[in-house]
Amino acid sequence: MTTAEWVFDGGRPCLHLVNTLRDRHRGGRELLTTPSALTEWLGLAGYGGRATAADLATARQLREAVDRVTRAVSAGERPGRADVAVLNSVAASAPAPALRVDADGTPHRTAQGGAGRVAASLAALAVDAIELVTSSPCVRVCAAADCGRRFADSSPKRNRQWCSMARCGNRAKARAHYARRQR
Repeated sequence: MTTAEWVFDGGRPCLHLVNTLRDRHRGGRELLTTPSALTEWLGLAGYGGRATAADLATARQLREAVDRVTRAVSAGERPGRADVAVLNSVAASAPAPALRVDADGTPHRTAQGGAGRVAASLAALAVDAIELVTSSPCVRVCAAADCGRRFADSSPKRNRQWCSMARCGNRAKARAHYARRQR
């Protein structure tokens, strides 16, 4: 996987995870193909750990649950119980916060032991999804016909159309301009 394939423009970490399944409108193109791909993605996303096959399965299951729950809540619908259970189960392995004080007296928030680094990373993503859906979310699907990425719309009027103006928005506007000039 090349670094250029990973895109982090969903507006929230949990939506960055959702966007690791590309081209959903065409049946999907999986980017998390191996444990090493998950390890790479976690590192680029600011998390850590060395993923196993079991971690990969959990990440994919979490990703799809996050997608369904965020879209349901954004549409004013009730999310499925199984998806809620997945989010809660993965979030439950989040390490408890702990206070560490440096020699100079500076306090730092750290995590207590327990779950491995990958499990803790996935738990943080599940917690982010829970925070998103409990804070009046507006999760949208990119309006570009060839995209389908999910993003958190935090625009003042909640009318954002594209996951990225630099990529999808500019292409759509260029196509519209070209079509107008052809008339």
